[in-house]
Amino acid sequence: MLFKRKPTRRKVFCVGRNKTGTTTLFDALQGLGYRMGDQLTAEKMLFDYARRDFRQLIEYCKGADAFQDIPFSLPYTFMAMDQAFPDSRFILTVRDSAEQWYESMMRFQGKVHSGEARLPTVDELKASTRVFPGFAYHTKKIIFNTPDDDLYNRETLIRHYHFHNDMVQDYFRTTPGKLLVINVADSDAYTRLCDFLGEKPAGDGFAWLNKT
Repeated sequence: MLFKRKPTRRKVFCVGRNKTGTTTLFDALQGLGYRMGDQLTAEKMLFDYARRDFRQLIEYCKGADAFQDIPFSLPYTFMAMDQAFPDSRFILTVRDSAEQWYESMMRFQGKVHSGEARLPTVDELKASTRVFPGFAYHTKKIIFNTPDDDLYNRETLIRHYHFHNDMVQDYFRTTPGKLLVINVADSDAYTRLCDFLGEKPAGDGFAWLNKT
């Protein structure tokens, strides 16, 4: 007897910056039945990203359906993923404003790396063992290229937030059906997500996770 092979789901890349609701989106996609890529495995490819070497990341992506956060939330990665998986879909999560994103990022950094209501020091970031020793420090240098005495420069980070979002939207300008831009705080965001993916909703809306 011949059995029909289950169709492979097209891949979904969540390309919004960290702290734009990516954890909430992860939960929603998992609830829709998508096999989510292991975030820790992808984050360990940070130095590959710094060299713009996406070969290992492309191989990793063959093992799951949907992906989010570093390095998918960074500039240029979405271009390589689109070329490697041309039938894929991309979701750009945004906040109400760049300033709101920045404040959320700062609260998160303090909570995770200093354990206090203050930004972590360079030494604390270098001592962090999350992902691998120094990952927390190297992300700031690779992504924002800020100096050690001002790693969280507001102007630089906000400019980078706009740069990434503008780059994503301009890249998909001529193929708009491949990109969805959503704010997960909007009342219709979950419905728009399901419509975009052609999925039947698995609930009434997003469960807002990891809110800071």
